[in-house]
Amino acid sequence: MKQYLIYAHDFTDNEAIERRMAVRPSHLEVVKKLKENNNFILGGAILNDDGKMIGSTMVLQFETEEEFQDWYQNEIYISGKVWDKIEVHPFRVANV
Repeated sequence: MKQYLIYAHDFTDNEAIERRMAVRPSHLEVVKKLKENNNFILGGAILNDDGKMIGSTMVLQFETEEEFQDWYQNEIYISGKVWDKIEVHPFRVANV
């Protein structure tokens, strides 16, 4: 499987956290399905010094680039204007 590291910072406008919280249940439902299908390896929120969510990191895996792109194009944190600056890197989890 191809593995991907996603590192995404949230928008910083005054409504950013409200948008995140509004779509978070839908985002987590998709993540649960990714986990059930062995696509989700790990992930979570990036926090600022005050413990507030300001972004996300995920490690995902898919059989094909097309499957990854399908997830990416439908990710609600993207379409819902939660994630602003998104980095996607090929990744390989260490086999230890």
